[in-house]
Amino acid sequence: MSKNSEKQLIQSFANVKLLLSDVDGILTDASVWMGRGNEFKQFHVMDGLGIRILREHGIKVGWISGRPSPATEERAKELEIDFLYQSRNGKIKAAIEILEKTGFQWQDVCYMGDDIVDLGLMKRAGVAVTVPNAIPEVKKIAHYITKAPGGHGAVREVVELILKAQNYWNKIIEKYLE
Repeated sequence: MSKNSEKQLIQSFANVKLLLSDVDGILTDASVWMGRGNEFKQFHVMDGLGIRILREHGIKVGWISGRPSPATEERAKELEIDFLYQSRNGKIKAAIEILEKTGFQWQDVCYMGDDIVDLGLMKRAGVAVTVPNAIPEVKKIAHYITKAPGGHGAVREVVELILKAQNYWNKIIEKYLE
């Protein structure tokens, strides 16, 4: 990445007002354990804390999944996610609804996705982010590919980039040093 494009990426993260994310493959490692009517997903605790800190600093957070899941709903409630859409009716429609509710524009959005169903949102978002195990078509249009895989701190990595670009990170560290 050239110095100029690195500066542009940092500026893009500095402009983020809304972090939208796919769930399976981004917040989880894409595994779903099922049996006897129960479904289980593993979420990374550092992603959760990062999301809480991001929200404390005025950044809205939304999850858009094409696969309805009680486990996702439970985690979203626990983290007090601002927007949760779980529907097979299309992710772009959900994102447009969120933008209308917030008054934000596409350039205010950082979207994290990893699969074919995320391409439309990746194309529209001000900052498009993916994980190392994403499909090649998503990687091709991503502005940033995390070092951490989905479900293993990828969201936290992006949260820190946003908070650093918006000059909050050092104050957050100072707070936790007290």
